[in-house]
Amino acid sequence: MPFQESLARAIAIDTATAPPTAAPQPLPPAADVALLRQRAQALLPDIAREAAQRESRRELPFDFARQVANAGLLTFRIPKAYGGPGGSVRDAIRFVQELAAVDANLAQALRPNFGLIEGLLAGQDNEADRRRWFDRLLGGQIVGNGGVERGGKHGAIQATIVREDDHYIVNGTKYYSTGALYADCISSIAVDEAGKETHFTVPRDRAGMTLVDDFDTIGQRLTASGTTQFTNMRVEPDELRASYLPRDRRNPVSPVFQLFLAATEAGIARNALDDAVWFARNKARPIKHSSAERSVDDPYVQETIGQIAAQVFAAEAATLRAADAIDAAWADNLSNASLTQASIDVAQAQYFAVAAALKSAELAFDVGGASTCDRQYNLDRHWRNARTVANHNPRQWKAAAVGAWLLKDEPPPTTGLF
Repeated sequence: MPFQESLARAIAIDTATAPPTAAPQPLPPAADVALLRQRAQALLPDIAREAAQRESRRELPFDFARQVANAGLLTFRIPKAYGGPGGSVRDAIRFVQELAAVDANLAQALRPNFGLIEGLLAGQDNEADRRRWFDRLLGGQIVGNGGVERGGKHGAIQATIVREDDHYIVNGTKYYSTGALYADCISSIAVDEAGKETHFTVPRDRAGMTLVDDFDTIGQRLTASGTTQFTNMRVEPDELRASYLPRDRRNPVSPVFQLFLAATEAGIARNALDDAVWFARNKARPIKHSSAERSVDDPYVQETIGQIAAQVFAAEAATLRAADAIDAAWADNLSNASLTQASIDVAQAQYFAVAAALKSAELAFDVGGASTCDRQYNLDRHWRNARTVANHNPRQWKAAAVGAWLLKDEPPPTTGLF
């Protein structure tokens, strides 16, 4: 890339990182899931409107991220005892599917919040953290991620955190900072002098932290998953926290993180179906040798829509069934057997949801002719988004883990990816 072009891009990035200056006040916490469902159904059509155009223009949906948080739609799983609606994993995942079906970028960007809640629910001896973070989330705050780095074997953390007097100093560079630009707080990881991973969460305006909108992938371009840089950033002792994603034992948090990806894929498939139906009804015309006067009467267009619909139906059902398995594990006091089964079910759902989203995105082009490729429709975003989400974790490993379980009773790894 020429220097002038690179400089112009950097300037554009810098001006894109600031959230809106004024934000509406959050709604009161929802007492039950039914109220959250009502709020979701009222908001989702607004998010869907011009989502394809936003992606084409690369306009980060700051306002919609704030509206989702202000409506309490990140709080499905917060128990009633803490002022939340007390929803199930199925309730939360169902909403993720619906949000991804109108804007897969926004759904993925908010993933850290769902993982944080699951970690707080699963953790032991963290009552103070629960009350602190549940109150913040119920108050409309958004948490972003700044934990993953490039390079290093198996994604080893290279950022450092060093004690200095009564506080800590962090230095390092993070990539794939999911949702950071939309967030009020940034959660991250660094290693201390002894090489131990240390987790911390700080306000997004903390001096020494720079958020850069440089996420440059083929899909999911608006997830605000770019670079986070720490330069002598101060961290207070009360901003440290325990890890909510243990990798040395089976837990209920990892399956939720992975199922979130499957739900996003199912939502992408649904979005491709909706666009295909709209295009066939409103834009497509029958090919010359078709016996139909309208595309909606062409049997091959009908069959294509039916194929996509079947993919969507199965992906959504598989994802919700896996959510039920996680809920069953909670009902079984998180026994190792039930958690293992949940991981297996999630792996199967994830494997299929990826295939369904990619196939649905491909078939959407078969309902019309060359005009389906017009940039104004942006139909290719579905495949690009599905492919990008799929690359979080190789689906071959998902299938192989299920096969090893069925053939040898070998449980999936506890790496955080199952």
